[in-house]
Amino acid sequence: MIVSKPVIIIGAGGHASVLIATLKTLGRQIIGILNLDEALVGKTMNGIPIIGNDNKVKDFSPATIELVNGLGSVSLPVKRKAIYMKFINDGYKFTAVIHPSATIAENVIINEGAQIMAGAIVQAGSTISINAIINTGAIVDHDCQIGQHAHIAPGAVLSGDIQVGEMSHIGTGAIIIQGIKIGSNVIVGAGAVVIHNVKDCYKVVGNPAKAINNI
Repeated sequence: MIVSKPVIIIGAGGHASVLIATLKTLGRQIIGILNLDEALVGKTMNGIPIIGNDNKVKDFSPATIELVNGLGSVSLPVKRKAIYMKFINDGYKFTAVIHPSATIAENVIINEGAQIMAGAIVQAGSTISINAIINTGAIVDHDCQIGQHAHIAPGAVLSGDIQVGEMSHIGTGAIIIQGIKIGSNVIVGAGAVVIHNVKDCYKVVGNPAKAINNI
């Protein structure tokens, strides 16, 4: 029997709030929340205390806790990656969080720190890399490869055999047709319909999606 370690959540924004609800549903013990705003220390979010800034984690041995990355993104997930790498380099580990209402095929690979939120679907042959988010109601169909730190926003639809590169953000309600390759550090705008490959460091919007600038 595997006994889950208690967790500490990094960040006190909207994504963290959703994670708290998910972790409670999963029956995980939440020690507290870390946040950079010292004025929030001692207050609570969804009944969970804000216990200090990032340095507070040093009160806990990496052997006794796991971390949950509470930072989401509406653009490139730069801060989310930075938080992950900071604590990994200090010897801590991030737990994967999978909402019980998510549908996960049997042969899906889910890596450390990945988060699959309520109502999401991940189909056979897909890989969700470290620290990636498959957000509420998103669909990742067969044989998709989601890169490290990428964020598939709520309601996005990825048809089969899609590659999403590291640190890319696929916006809310975006649709990507089968076989497309999305580079690293790409932003796909909300509601975009992607029918062509997207190179690294571009932002695409519209239906069909077109590049509006490189980033």
